[in-house]
Amino acid sequence: MTQSEEKDKFVPAIDQLWKFSAGLSKSIAVARWIGYGLLILAFFDVVEIFVPPLFMNPAWEFQTLGQLVERVPVPLLGLALVFLGERDQRTRLEPLILSILSWLALLVGILFFLLVPLGVVNTIRLEARNTEQITQQVEQRQAQIKQVKVAIEQATTVEQMQLLISQFSQGRTPQIQNTQQLAEVKQQLSTFLEQGETQLQEQAQSQKKSQRWGLLEDSVKWNMGALVSAALFISIWRLTGWARRSE
Repeated sequence: MTQSEEKDKFVPAIDQLWKFSAGLSKSIAVARWIGYGLLILAFFDVVEIFVPPLFMNPAWEFQTLGQLVERVPVPLLGLALVFLGERDQRTRLEPLILSILSWLALLVGILFFLLVPLGVVNTIRLEARNTEQITQQVEQRQAQIKQVKVAIEQATTVEQMQLLISQFSQGRTPQIQNTQQLAEVKQQLSTFLEQGETQLQEQAQSQKKSQRWGLLEDSVKWNMGALVSAALFISIWRLTGWARRSE
């Protein structure tokens, strides 16, 4: 085979490789613009999350942590697309933008690390607040039940008992004929109130347990998510050292 024939043999392969390279360059450019768009959208999300700010409010801070963690995939994907291809085929302003984004990735990673202890503290604060609220509600209901018990004990006549019952049954009262029925009604009401008080305690314990587990699940998910997010952002900073070096 002559040199001319060998050259003609490789020409189609070279043309195909050139076309592939040109197409890949165009695809990378599109991917970078998509990355910039995702970063802008992520910025809008962050602004929405922090407006209005309610710092020192444990519920707001805890929910903000959750929203930030759940929206992390968008900026991470945006950064990955923006840094694609390193310095190849960049515009004049892009080196400065890439350097800023690289340092910004480090800053965001550090902030996510700092959010973890804050998330743990807010979990404890919210657990204490939820328990206190449920306890206050139970105490209020118990105080109401105690008032009714006292009123029942003080009702010594049929008329007083019927009036008392009508206040709690929207006007529908049983017909009490004599003192024996009066005593039976008082006993039934006392038993009913005691059962209600027991159910109140059981419901309060169930509510505390349910809220505690729900809060713990969110706390573990969001705090672990913050740790993973921090590691990923710092990894991006480490792997984009080329963007921080002057050419």
